[in-house]
Amino acid sequence: MMKLDVAAATFPLGESRTFSFAVMPESLDMGDAQEHFCGEIRVDGTVMNTGSSLRTMGTVRVCRRFVCDRCLAEGAREITLDFSEDYAKTPGETDEAALYDGEAIVLDDLVRDTLLVAEPLRELCKSDCKGLCPVCGQNLNEGQCDCDTFVPDPRLAALESLLKND
Repeated sequence: MMKLDVAAATFPLGESRTFSFAVMPESLDMGDAQEHFCGEIRVDGTVMNTGSSLRTMGTVRVCRRFVCDRCLAEGAREITLDFSEDYAKTPGETDEAALYDGEAIVLDDLVRDTLLVAEPLRELCKSDCKGLCPVCGQNLNEGQCDCDTFVPDPRLAALESLLKND
């Protein structure tokens, strides 16, 4: 659990503190999504007492495994995500602020939500991935195959039938 001690008596107005955590994906209760992460999740940031709320800002760093959507190659890449959240002691102190108990802020939900929202809809091994051959299935990033991949334009199919009738 990532817990920041922010008791009012020990955290005066205007003060800023840094924090750093390293947790395993299993501890964040991410369901099936935790299988995509390799190694620990690093969380670094600051918490500042603004008077009306406590503002947390920082970054989440993690290695994420994926399968390329074009060529089906497995890969991993380091991702860095920024987060920022305001926490208020009582409802209505500030708009758009999450609540905390007055003694500690638990960052688990914030980090989990940051990671889950950043899940890409499509993942490619590289920006110019050529994918797989639609005929034989060879990975075209590794080399060309000898398959005929010509696909006629369906809008011209009627004209092609005229040529076959002659």
